[in-house]
Amino acid sequence: MATSMVVPVVDVQSNNFKEMWPAILLAIKSSSFISLDTELSGLGNRKSLLAESIEDRYKAICHAARTRSILSLGLACFKKLEDKADHTYFVQVYNLTLLCSEEYVIEPQSVQFLVQHGFDFNKQYAQGVPYNKGNDKGGDVHVINVRNLFVEILRAHKPLVVHNGLVDMVFLYQSFYAHLPEKLGTFTADLSEMFPAGIYDTKYATEYELRLTASYLEYAFKKCKLDNGRSIQAGGHGPHVFLEFCNYTGNMQSYVDYRPCADGHVGGATDVCIQFSAYGWCPNGSQCPMSHDTDLIIQQDERTKESKRQKRKRKKKQKGPQESCEEGLDAPPTKQAHLEGSNVEEQGQNNGVEKNCTSAATEMTDDLQEDSCADAGSINRETLGASTEEEGAVPSGAQTGDPSALAVKTREADAAVKRAEAGTHRAGFDAFMTGYIFSYASSLAAKSEESSPGKWLLGCLNKLYLSGKSVPLHIVKSTFSKSSKAHMHKMDIVWGKRLSNNAAPRVETMA
Repeated sequence: MATSMVVPVVDVQSNNFKEMWPAILLAIKSSSFISLDTELSGLGNRKSLLAESIEDRYKAICHAARTRSILSLGLACFKKLEDKADHTYFVQVYNLTLLCSEEYVIEPQSVQFLVQHGFDFNKQYAQGVPYNKGNDKGGDVHVINVRNLFVEILRAHKPLVVHNGLVDMVFLYQSFYAHLPEKLGTFTADLSEMFPAGIYDTKYATEYELRLTASYLEYAFKKCKLDNGRSIQAGGHGPHVFLEFCNYTGNMQSYVDYRPCADGHVGGATDVCIQFSAYGWCPNGSQCPMSHDTDLIIQQDERTKESKRQKRKRKKKQKGPQESCEEGLDAPPTKQAHLEGSNVEEQGQNNGVEKNCTSAATEMTDDLQEDSCADAGSINRETLGASTEEEGAVPSGAQTGDPSALAVKTREADAAVKRAEAGTHRAGFDAFMTGYIFSYASSLAAKSEESSPGKWLLGCLNKLYLSGKSVPLHIVKSTFSKSSKAHMHKMDIVWGKRLSNNAAPRVETMA
């Protein structure tokens, strides 16, 4: 049975940024954790971003952050309600449209994708909240701006949650904090001090804790929400995730974008895009004739998993208990199961996670495609909870006597529906999905007594996912790395050594 909810996302631009400032600060300070997401103007050379050396990757991302910009910032504040049953959170979601005041590169590929998914560049240039990159300019510490919003996030001492977040963290540092350090070790040392409550990456949690079949954002969110709803309806033991949202009234309603969000896919075509199914990205985009419906993809994955379970069960009866132990019952099914007739052999498990059967280079490339558009926001998202019953209907003008023609027409209709629903992609909603995945994974950890209150996911603490690598990037300050001078100067401001704790930023008219 499908469950649904409506997620209010507050749009913040230059014309209401000062008005929303007190509410955003209150949401940050009262939250239990904060999740972030960004949309970027580009990422530069994809090959360099996937270099074998992590130090080289960092340098490539730094170059992108210095030459490109953040177009929008998603912020979701999750406050755990201790007086409510289970894991109940009060959630406030904001989508900030930004405009870099300096020159920056816009990549045609990114622009095309964002336009296809409803991003309004006219609105960005007319009403984007301005910001300067790098170190603080004169007077920055005394005004209400995005840089000081980032400072307030640091001051709040809350866990920070991202999805495939290395690129996000580098861009956030360069855009709102200070000039990036040259060395990766210095960068991670700075981050460890900036976020003492820890940084959590839900892509790492999805693969190494939840161990889902796929780990791109929309898939992980819908799968977590579906499993949580099923457990609640079945009366499962242990904590579950429940959400509460603000009831916006009056003038505030004009700022709110209400996002319907439902579980389940009913009927319709079964021709799933293999590329999108595995990675949440397809080179054909909205022109792809195959289905990008994540609910349908999850259903197919579950059927595949159940089929494999039944097959292992039959083999277990035939082989006996000793031989059946070698079957690896806990490993998630590989996405390559969708490739009928494929001769690709399964690879071994890596840290208990069965990897995709494609080559490492292919996996890294597709992961980065997810980063560059989607985790920089670019997963092709369709309206959550939208009805799909019309997918099985006969399109106007189709010849019902010709099954092949009908199939073609139906796929064309599906593609048209996807294009019409393509405007659901938002940094704010992506931040919400990231936070939901984290809250669900934390509830499972609490259920299995793997974490104590306030400790969240200990196995994912300060670990950022690295595409094509079996180990994450650890956010720690090693004995061989020092903090950067720009960071030490900035921390003096953050903690009030140079700016009095009682000195509130003054309100100024923004350009």
